[in-house]
Amino acid sequence: MSQFTEPTLGPVIQESRPTGIDDRTIGRILVDMGRLRPTDAPRVFKLAREKGLRFGEAARKLRLVSEADVQYALSVQFNFPYLNGARSSLSPELGAAYDPFDAQAEALRSLRTQLVLHWLTPKRRTVAIVSPHARDGRSYLAANLAVMFAQLGEKTLLVDADLRAPRQHRIFGLANRRGLAHVLNGGFGIECAEPVQYFDNLSVLAAGTAPPNPLELLSRQELPALLAEAARSYRVVILDTAAAERGADSMMVAARAGGALLLARENHTRGPELQRLHAAVSSCSTRVVGTVLNRV
Repeated sequence: MSQFTEPTLGPVIQESRPTGIDDRTIGRILVDMGRLRPTDAPRVFKLAREKGLRFGEAARKLRLVSEADVQYALSVQFNFPYLNGARSSLSPELGAAYDPFDAQAEALRSLRTQLVLHWLTPKRRTVAIVSPHARDGRSYLAANLAVMFAQLGEKTLLVDADLRAPRQHRIFGLANRRGLAHVLNGGFGIECAEPVQYFDNLSVLAAGTAPPNPLELLSRQELPALLAEAARSYRVVILDTAAAERGADSMMVAARAGGALLLARENHTRGPELQRLHAAVSSCSTRVVGTVLNRV
């Protein structure tokens, strides 16, 4: 996935880095993870001294750990969270969480960089993901981008604003008892967002109970109030939306967000459809930040 159409406007800001580096050695991290037995550590140190190797290289030569174990230990040391084969309630769709070094993840990382360079600023923290049809990959893109920003060290909120066919609670293994629908209906606030296991910087506000009147709820003033509160509490806010073919929900969310990332599905989305969506989003005084081609 993805090809990103670089926007022509927007100030440049630098990517922030995760705060702090784990001061444990690679050996200690491998032992703490249970990937290396403490009794094997002296053998590794001996080989490392004799051959002039790094600890991880020596442990691999002795076949005590795998390359994946060493890479994961490095990710822990440099505060780059991901799941290295861990048993988790998170969906396999979260490639950024399970395999952040493959080609798919690199494409997502490039997209994240474009958003940092051309859209996100201290006064502009929110972007909506919109597309013409169901199954275009909006939820997939929104979820993986959210994980990517969390890995960057940014405090990130993912909001499932698809009140017609929500999926983020399933992707992240959340109960979905309370969510955006309850916030928009009054009486609840941003505290309904749930932290994501393994990713300290990431929270998800699920959709909540599917309402009979999604567009009416999204049209209420509670949505801009929520997004304003989110912008004070988070550095990045990403909104998943309903397919544009389902109604005006996505236009309303994009208008409140102020910026939209358009998603097209290869061999499925037609050029005129994307042009109409671009025009519709732009007519809401919303900046089209860029366009992504989903090849999945």
